[in-house]
Amino acid sequence: MELKTPQDTLTLDPVAMNVVNRVAAGSRLSGELQFEGGLLVQGEISGHIRVNGRLIVWTGGVVRGRVRVMGDFYLFGQLGATGADPRDTSLECQGMAYVSKTGVSTGTLMARRLQLYEGADLQGPFKTLKPGNKLPVLQDVHVDQP
Repeated sequence: MELKTPQDTLTLDPVAMNVVNRVAAGSRLSGELQFEGGLLVQGEISGHIRVNGRLIVWTGGVVRGRVRVMGDFYLFGQLGATGADPRDTSLECQGMAYVSKTGVSTGTLMARRLQLYEGADLQGPFKTLKPGNKLPVLQDVHVDQP
């Protein structure tokens, strides 16, 4: 007897998703940052970050610090630093958080809804929030510069 599971596929269309900002592979950006529209991270970004749209962390991309996403969050890369305390990075997502098989979260992940794909690696704490509840205000986090 064989047990077959359907292959999950997540299709992203940056134009339709209004992803108008990008941190390219090999780039590093840090500080107090705000993005209007979606953001694609292929490099590294850290600090106090607000994305007024969707956030996509691509394979090889890294996000660290205190992050608030007003749309959906897609994790193919890394949230938090390897071996870091989960409190060093926190992400609050107003929409759905998708963690792919290549996604690794060592930080604290809070979202309205959470979708995990086979192989997703959640090392830090996570919490789904009930509709109507406001996201809690997180303590400031300390980001170590590489």
